[in-house]
Amino acid sequence: MTKSAQTSELIVYGRADCHLCEEMIQGLKQRQEQVPFNFEVVDIDADPALVTRYNDKIPVLVSSHDGMEICHHFLDFAALDDYLAKIR
Repeated sequence: MTKSAQTSELIVYGRADCHLCEEMIQGLKQRQEQVPFNFEVVDIDADPALVTRYNDKIPVLVSSHDGMEICHHFLDFAALDDYLAKIR
């Protein structure tokens, strides 16, 4: 999993070899073609505190600004669009 070099508006908490994580990342990339935003992917296995917090919920999409959870397990396009509209 990689991090964006630009300032990220969103964070995807996930782990390697997670098919749901890959699906969420692909969905975010598709939405980026329509609405510009940045996101980074964080591997929770690199931080025991993140494992404790997110282990059963990954992937989790959160705001990098305030830590608000936008969705988990599956990408909720409506929730993503609502969040992006609020920060613009």
